[in-house]
Amino acid sequence: MTRSPETVLVADLTGTSRHNAGLVSRFEPPVLRWFAARMPARVTPDHLTVVGCAGAVIYCLAYAASAGDRGWLWLASLGLVINWFGDSLDGTLARYRHIERPRYGFLLDNGVDVIQQVLLALGFALSGLIRSDLCFLALAAFFAMSILTLLRARVFGEFHLTYLGIGPTELRLIFIALNAAMVWFPPQPFTIAGWPLTYPDLLSLAWSCAMLAAFVVLLTQDATRLSALEPPRAPAGESHNDNSGG
Repeated sequence: MTRSPETVLVADLTGTSRHNAGLVSRFEPPVLRWFAARMPARVTPDHLTVVGCAGAVIYCLAYAASAGDRGWLWLASLGLVINWFGDSLDGTLARYRHIERPRYGFLLDNGVDVIQQVLLALGFALSGLIRSDLCFLALAAFFAMSILTLLRARVFGEFHLTYLGIGPTELRLIFIALNAAMVWFPPQPFTIAGWPLTYPDLLSLAWSCAMLAAFVVLLTQDATRLSALEPPRAPAGESHNDNSGG
């Protein structure tokens, strides 16, 4: 009996193992389960997804407003916390209540992540705190790693939430720390090889380079692994044709 594509997809998604080796991975899951256990019954995972999106809108607007007043960076940090609460807790709540919807959740979670990352890059670009070209380079690097994560989940059945010990939660903490640093120590421009930069620019560029390097290394390793598991095969009929020639 053959399975429909929809059945195969559900099996693939439910059979995918989640790997979280982030720096705060020991502490975050218990906190999320604590919140899930105390969440009112009327609150659904979809409500929390909306909360996460609201946080993303808040940090985007706050970053943009910080172009005129760095004090708005504190609101951007609050938006990051709200975004973490909704974005991290929606799936936890679904699993805690055993009401998972694998295809719907997979689509919504990854689709919303795209929107939220675009809002983050846009907010930083409008703030002037990081050069706009570097903001969108960082966005491209993030998308490259996101695509690789989805490919690895489909091919190997492993969904990696973190790379180099850094995942979405760790990134939010880094941004919150950076926000505080930019308030207390306003970025001052300097020049490297004729290129005007600030210390947030350098941090953004370093992160983008690290992610792109990780993408190349992991892609090469995975391709080598799959090549060994699935070695090249001769076209059908080639062996027969070679032996039948006179």
